[in-house]
Amino acid sequence: MSKELKVFTREEVAKHNKEDDLWIIVDAKVYDVTKFKGLHPGGANVFLPEDIAGQDATEAFYGLHRHEVLLKPQYQRLQIGVIKDEKSVIYSNVPGELSKVPYAEPLGLTEGYRSPYYTESHRRFQREARKFVDEILTPDALAREEDGKRPSLSVIQKMAELGILAMTMGPGKHLKGRTLFGGVIKPEEFDRFHELILAQELCRPNCRGYRDGQNSGATIGLPPVIHFGRPEIRDRVVDEVLSGKKFMSLAISEAFAGSDVSGLRTTAKKTPDGKFWIINGTKKWITNGTFSDYFTVGCKTDKGLTVILVERGEGVETKSIKTSYSTAAGTAYITFENVKVPVENTLGPEGGGVFVILSNFNHERWAMCCGGARNMRFIVEECLKWVNQRKAFGKPLHAQAVIRAKLADMIAKTEAAQHWLENITYQMQHMDYKQQAQLLAGPIALLKMYITRSAQDVARDAVQIFGGRGITKTGMGKHIEHYHRTVPFDAILGGAEDVLGDLGVRQAIKAMPKNAKL
Repeated sequence: MSKELKVFTREEVAKHNKEDDLWIIVDAKVYDVTKFKGLHPGGANVFLPEDIAGQDATEAFYGLHRHEVLLKPQYQRLQIGVIKDEKSVIYSNVPGELSKVPYAEPLGLTEGYRSPYYTESHRRFQREARKFVDEILTPDALAREEDGKRPSLSVIQKMAELGILAMTMGPGKHLKGRTLFGGVIKPEEFDRFHELILAQELCRPNCRGYRDGQNSGATIGLPPVIHFGRPEIRDRVVDEVLSGKKFMSLAISEAFAGSDVSGLRTTAKKTPDGKFWIINGTKKWITNGTFSDYFTVGCKTDKGLTVILVERGEGVETKSIKTSYSTAAGTAYITFENVKVPVENTLGPEGGGVFVILSNFNHERWAMCCGGARNMRFIVEECLKWVNQRKAFGKPLHAQAVIRAKLADMIAKTEAAQHWLENITYQMQHMDYKQQAQLLAGPIALLKMYITRSAQDVARDAVQIFGGRGITKTGMGKHIEHYHRTVPFDAILGGAEDVLGDLGVRQAIKAMPKNAKL
C-alpha cells in the first residue's frame, strides 16, 4: 500500500533548508533528503547551497541525473508530498508509446507524417512490439548486459510464444499456423516492413551484446536450413529453433579468413562409403556459439566450398571469447575435431556453398542495417534530450552553434540511412530469394558501409556533446559510452565495411553496359 502524500506550498518547503531538516522540490514533488544527504555520492554539500536547500532543484537534478533515478524504490521512499496546485510535467515512457522527441522515431511512423511503405497494420504491429520490448525485454537486457549471462530462457520462451523468433526470419512458410503477437496480425499479412519494424524495436534497449545474444545466431544461421535443407531435417530443426528449445549459430569466420570466405580452412571429407562428412577445423567470433545446439558451417570439400549443418556432439568444443561488448552475446571459438555428420545435413549442392553463404549474407547485412539505423536514432534522441536540459556558460547547451552543427549532421545521417534502408526493404518485398541474391548484394553492401561509417561519426559527436559523461559507464551518458565502445562491431560483423564498399562498386562495374561511354 502506497503512503499518502501531503500537499505543501513552496513557502512551507522553503522553511526546511537546514542540514538537520532538509527538503527539496523536483518536478513539483517534495523530497525529504535529511537522512539521505550523507549517502549521496557527492556528499551532503550538494544539497546545502541556497538555491537547492528548501528550493526547486529540478534544473540542478536533471543536469546531473537521469529521470530513472527517481523511479528506484530507495528514492521513491524519499518523496513526502507534492506542491499545491502544481503538476509534474516529466514522466517516464508509457510502455508501447512512441517518443515525442523530434527524430526519435522514423518519420514514416511518426504522428503527422505519411509514408508509402507503412500501413495501419504496421503501426499496430509497432505498438505491440514496443510494449513487449519495454515491459519484458528491456529489464532482462539491462541485467544480462551487465552480468554477461545469456538472455534469460523465460524471455526467449516468451519470444517463441509470441512468434518473434519466427518473425525474425522474415516472411515465409515458416510463419504458417503461428499466432503473431497474440493475433495482432495474421501470418500472411507479415511482410518485410513488419520485419524491419521488429528488428529495430528489438534494438531499443541499447544493449549491444545482449541483442546479439538474443537468438541472432539463429537469425543468420537458420535461413540456409530453411532455403536449402532437406525437408525432414528442415522441419525438425526449424521447429526446435523457433520454439526456443534449441539454439543455433552461423559458423563461417575463422582466424584464417573473415570477409575472405574463399580462404576458409575448415575441411569436410567424406567417409569411404560416402554416407558421412568428417569435419576438422576451427571457427572464431561465432555469435551465440557458446550456447548453440546447431551450427551452420562453411567447409572446404573436394568439390569446393560447402555448407553443412552440424549438431553439437562429440568432437565439437566451444570456448567463450571476450570482446569489447557483453559476453551475453555468447561469442565463441569453436573446434571441430573429427566430427561425423550425415551427408543429408548438406545445405544446398556440394560445392555450392558460395551461393548459399552469399545469398544468406544479404539478409544478415540487411538486419544489421536495421539495427545500425535504429541505434543511431536512439543516440540522436539521447543527445537532443541532453542539450535541452544541460546548461553551459549560463545557457542551454543547444545555444552553442557548434553543438547544433553536430546535431544537424547526426540527424541528417540518421534520416538518410533510414530512407535508404526503407527503399531496399521495398525491393526485398518485391523480389524472391534468388532475385535478391542477384540484384541486392551490392546495394545492401553499400548501405551497410554507409551506416557503419555514419554510426561511428555519430558516436564520436555524441561523446563530444556529453563530454566526460560520454566516456562514463554509468549515469547520464551511459548509453553514449556503451554505443561509442560497441559501435565498431557493426563495421566488422557480416563483412568489414571496406570489403563491402568494394563489393558494391565491383557489382556496379560488372553491370555496366558495354556501350556506356562519355
